[in-house]
This record gives sequence, C-alpha cells and structure tokens, in this order.
Amino acid sequence: MIVLLRAGADVAAARAVEAALQRAGAGARRVNGGGRLAVESVAPHAPLGDETRARLAALDGVEAVLDGAEPNPRVRAARGPVEIATPLGPLEIGGAAVALAFGPCSVDDEDDLWKTASAARAAGAQLLRGGAFKPRTSPYAFQGAGAGALRLLRRAGDAFGLAVVSEAMSEASLDAVAAECELVQLGARSMACTPLLKAAARCGRPLLLKRGFGATVDEWLAAAEYLLDGGAPGVILCERGIRTFEPGTRATLDLGGLALARLRTGLPIFVDPSHAAGTRALVEPLSLAALAAGADGLIVECHADPGRARSDGPQALALDELEPLARACHRVARAVGREIKLCSVTCPPTTPSRRPSSALPR
Repeated sequence: MIVLLRAGADVAAARAVEAALQRAGAGARRVNGGGRLAVESVAPHAPLGDETRARLAALDGVEAVLDGAEPNPRVRAARGPVEIATPLGPLEIGGAAVALAFGPCSVDDEDDLWKTASAARAAGAQLLRGGAFKPRTSPYAFQGAGAGALRLLRRAGDAFGLAVVSEAMSEASLDAVAAECELVQLGARSMACTPLLKAAARCGRPLLLKRGFGATVDEWLAAAEYLLDGGAPGVILCERGIRTFEPGTRATLDLGGLALARLRTGLPIFVDPSHAAGTRALVEPLSLAALAAGADGLIVECHADPGRARSDGPQALALDELEPLARACHRVARAVGREIKLCSVTCPPTTPSRRPSSALPR
C-alpha cells in the first residue's frame, strides 16, 4: 500500500501516516521525489483492511491510498478446506479437525509398511505417507522402490481406510503417483521446478506443496500460485524447515513463516516436524508447537524398525510412539479450538493377506 500526500504536504503529515501504519502493525518507508511525499507500507504485516484505509484517507494532507499489484492473486483469494477422497469417504483438510499423516520416509519393506499402516490407523491418522521416488543428496543413497512401492501404498491405504500421499519428483513419475495416491506431494527440492508445477496442476489430484529449504514465504506462495493458476483442484502448503546456521537440528522449523503464510492466504497448511527435527526426540515438541501456531495437519515419519530404515531412520518414530504423539496433539488441538479424531474403528490384521508377485528391490 502507498499513501500519496498532496502537493505541499509537510513532514508532519508524513509522520502522521507513518504512525497510523505502525498502529496497524505495518512498517513504513517514506518516499520523496518530484517535490511530492508518499509513505509505503512495509511487510511483513497483516492485510490492511477497509477500516485502516479509511483512517489513512482521512488524515490531513493525504491525497490517495493506493494498492500495489497483488503478485499472487489466486493464493490471496484461496480459501480452504481442501477435500481429499479416502477409502472411508471425503476428508476435509483445513476445517475444524487437524489431519494426521503417518508413514515411512521411503517404502522399503512390505511387512513393515503393513505394520506401519495399522499403527497409523490405530493412532488416528487419516493419511498414509511414504516415498516411492526419493530425491537424495548422494547418488549412492537409496532412491526409492518406484512403482512397486506405490502399489504397496495403495494396498495398505485401501486395507486400513487411509488416503495415500507420496512425492512426484519429476514429470515422468507424476502420472504413476497420481494414479495411486489421493494426494500428490511436491517436495522441497522440487518447489522451484516450474515445469513440474505446471504438469502437477493438470494431474487432477490435490497437491501438497512443501516449502523449499532455502525459499522465502513469498517464493513458496508464488509456487502455489503456479499450481492454482494451472487448475489444481486443491493446494495444501507444507512448512518443513529452512536451512539456517543452527547445527543441532536438520533444519529450523519456521513457525513465524507459517504464521505469515496464514496472513497471506486461506490455503490449508501442514507442518513436517520430522525433516525439521532430524532426530526423533524433537518430533513431538515441534508437532505441538506447530499445532499451537495454527497448522491444519502434521506429516510425520515413522517406521516399524527405524534402525533398518533405508532413509531418514534417526528422525522416524517407532510405531509405539504414534498413539502418545496423537494424544498429546489432541490436547493441544483442543486448547486452540481444533480437534483430532482418534481411531474409533476396528483395524484390519497387521500382516498383508497376500504378497505381490515380486519383492521390492534391495
């Protein structure tokens, strides 16, 4: 917003505008050129509503209150909730209830996945997360089991009544992920890949957009604008930590960025505490802090045997830690006027009824 002062207005008039902006929670920058004074609002701040505009316009010396062009109009106008289909019916993300997504970083064993899905369902999760295509820093690290892992996720999701979310890391993998998953994840490393964003917007599935670990909130929202502009049926943002100078955590969970994004858009926002923590001991406190800050859901890594996990084992919760986490989250959610619906149905057996024709690659 720019407040243009009349010709001949003095510095006192500019100071009055600056004071009014500061009372509204915005910073102010004075602009002087061509013999005219203007005052520009400086982010970050909450949207300045009609009442603030009227108050500014009524000040002595003010000629006009001008709005700058909105860089992300679809993101600004978007409102939740986002509806996701599940085997048990539609799930609303961004409504009164907080959603939980539990599962392994990568699918690496069928029996482990089945046990994980059972524990996730018993703890109150509505979504099963799991990586099939994995972007890794080293070319020698496990890259995921591919289409076979997607088929296992689908079987487990159907058996336990869970929606499935997995990452598409390229245009080539997008169709396969969209065919098996109710929610398609676009990872932190892919957030700035505009060809993938454009293709994902056309895949027909709601999208979970993770914030890049070096991205500003504005850049994150601009990536979401690509998705909405391309026709995505729903977008859920996901804060997963940014890279800072702190070596004690894998990333710094930016709850200030979450709160700022909440001021800029009505899109639902998930938090991934696992990638921010880097160690399982920090997952619960970060989860609780995220819910207190307004997160609409959590996406948490867990594994039947974290010591055998082929990726991110140190940050994966053991299965017996899921229900205590969910109950702690339930208490915090209630304190901030939300709810978490814990499991109230009988879960299927903890072993698969039949095995696929081929094992996952090792």
